[in-house]
Amino acid sequence: MSVLETYRKQAKQFVRWHRDREWTVAQIIREHVPRFAAMSDREILDAPFKLADAQQIVARKAGFASWAELKRSAPSAPPASAAASTEPHLRTAIAHVFVTDIARATAFYRDKLGFTVVFTYGNPPYFGQVARDGATFFVRQVDEPLIDDEIRRKEHLLSVAIAVESREQLKALFSSLQAAEVPMHQPLEERPWGDWDFVVRDPDGNLIEFAWRANS
Repeated sequence: MSVLETYRKQAKQFVRWHRDREWTVAQIIREHVPRFAAMSDREILDAPFKLADAQQIVARKAGFASWAELKRSAPSAPPASAAASTEPHLRTAIAHVFVTDIARATAFYRDKLGFTVVFTYGNPPYFGQVARDGATFFVRQVDEPLIDDEIRRKEHLLSVAIAVESREQLKALFSSLQAAEVPMHQPLEERPWGDWDFVVRDPDGNLIEFAWRANS
C-alpha cells in the first residue's frame, strides 16, 4: 500500500468517526478545520462533515498546509523495508492516570512537574493529556479513587514511570521538584543494580516515578 493510500484511508476513517458520533473526533476537527473552531462538540457532530474536511485534517496532522500539498509530497510507494516486513513493531505505550478532579490534577502536572496540558475534553472536562518532552500520559477523571491509598503506599504501586536521559538530569530534576515542594513518596536513591530513581505523589496519591536506567 502506498503512503498516499494510507493517508486516504485515514481521511475516510475520520469521516466514519464523525458519522458514528465518536466523541474524541470533535476536538480534532475543531483544532484542524477553521470553520469548526468556534463550535461545541455537539455542534461539530451535528454539522455536515465532508471527505475534503477529513483530508484537510490528515494533511495538517502530517505537517502540510493542504491536501493538495500532501499529495504532491507523499511518496508513491512505501519504503522497501516496510514493504518487505510484516512483523508487528510496537512503537509506544501511554499510561492512563485516574484522578478525582481533573482540573486540580492537570494544574499540578503543569505548575509543579513542568508538563504542558495538551488538551482536556468534555464539558466539564473529564479526560485529557499532559506531556513534557518525550513523556506523555492521559488523565481520566473518576468519581472515587480506584486504588486503596494505604495499599498503594505500602506496595509502591506506580501509575507512571518516566525515564530521564542522564543521571545528572535526574538529580537536577529532583532538586527542582524539591524546591517546588512537590510531595515525595520516595527520595532520590541508587538501586543495587545501578539505576537511580525517585517517586512523587500527585494530589490523588498517584505515584509517578522519574528514573535513570543504567543500561538504557
